Amino acid sequence: MKNINACRQRFMVEAVTPFLSIKGRINFQQLERYGKYSEQRYRIQFEKPFDFMAFNSGLVRQHGSGHYIIALDPSFIAKSGRKTPGIGYFWSGQAARMKRGLEMLGVAAIDVDNHTGFHLDACQTLSDNHPGKSLAGIYADSFTDHAGQLLELSSIAVADAWFTKKPFIDAVCGAGFQFVGRMRDDANLKYLYTGPRKPGRGRPQVYEGKVNHKDIKAGYFHDVELADGTLATTAVVYAVSLKRNVRVVRVPFGKTHKLYFSTDTEMEAETIVRYYRLRFQIEFIYRDAKQFTGLENCQARSENKLDFHFNLALTATNVAKAAHWLSIPKEKRASFSMADIKTVNHNALLVDRFFSTFGVNPHLKKNQKLVKELLLYGTIAA
Repeated sequence: MKNINACRQRFMVEAVTPFLSIKGRINFQQLERYGKYSEQRYRIQFEKPFDFMAFNSGLVRQHGSGHYIIALDPSFIAKSGRKTPGIGYFWSGQAARMKRGLEMLGVAAIDVDNHTGFHLDACQTLSDNHPGKSLAGIYADSFTDHAGQLLELSSIAVADAWFTKKPFIDAVCGAGFQFVGRMRDDANLKYLYTGPRKPGRGRPQVYEGKVNHKDIKAGYFHDVELADGTLATTAVVYAVSLKRNVRVVRVPFGKTHKLYFSTDTEMEAETIVRYYRLRFQIEFIYRDAKQFTGLENCQARSENKLDFHFNLALTATNVAKAAHWLSIPKEKRASFSMADIKTVNHNALLVDRFFSTFGVNPHLKKNQKLVKELLLYGTIAA
């Protein structure tokens, strides 16, 4: 990376290690207990800015397959107190209700070929920094601020049904992306008129009537088979709420259907559904970070420290994935397990301390088998 001195570089390497090794809460006191630096130094270094987008983008290019889509999704962060910047009531998907705490918008690169996700950057939702803007507008600003760096990875943006709003999609498409998402099952759509133009004066006919989802007109929607064998239908229609033409894919879901769409009308139906389903990989990043790398453990009340902690906890999952999973040939990989990686790193931390204390050389040939056994102690059996 550019514009990073040796001192900061050493700190970043040292900071990631305890995030992947400490069992339990990860706060400044714990970092001092397990790390090399004092609590005060961790506090000072967390206050300084760091370009996580550049770091993670470089990591993705070095270890990924090259075929990516950009996913974004907010995540609720539990936080108590009254003095923390940005604290308020936000939607918690886990609790299925509004809860008091913090929220961040995460952006991830989804590796299509490796079927996994990499965190790129997270930005805390702070309404005071965007006066007069709706939540969709705040999300759009946070996303388009990194448009140049994101376009170097992919021009396809994917998000869940909440983001299917005209202001957000206009901002994303205006920044050079194509958007893939999901609509309401009863979305207001219109057929496009493809017949001959009628003679005489007047505006040419553009639409052929409203789409009745319970009675689809013959000849407009075409049958397609998805990768899992599901039979779906697709068509290019006009989305009234978005005020633009989109390609829609109707996928059967029990007695009803789900509507997936893309602002790129030339995109194949199977690709639209596949990209949208891969969006869920960003949820696994949040899950691993909350359960294993202390995403919700920061006790600071500084906006900069919170931002650094959130991004470092999420970046630690990238480092673990690159070092312990993507380094294995694809045909030999098992399922990615953050629990096993955390256990191995915790064991390595303790073993290193024991060996240095007792003066044992772990690199001797006769000790290699025992060292490996100690490192794998407590991992999940295959």
